Amino acid sequence: MQSYLEKRDSAKNLARFYSLRVLPNLFGEWSLQREWGRIGQAGQVRRLYFPSQEEAIRALLKLEAAKRRRGYWLKPKQLELF
Repeated sequence: MQSYLEKRDSAKNLARFYSLRVLPNLFGEWSLQREWGRIGQAGQVRRLYFPSQEEAIRALLKLEAAKRRRGYWLKPKQLELF
């Protein structure tokens, strides 16, 4: 599961992104990878580890809701044609 959010305000020269991904690791655990920064530049990355996929997804949804309250909007995924 993954989520990509953006926050833009041209009046304040603000163009930020926040990316969330739930990923498995080699030891049977799950991680929530968070990446954030200015759009078009390399961002900072942090990982949180969880014993189950459900807990990692719950954490992702909680962080996504917090970012949306702060003005970030969910960027829709573009579907591939082929």
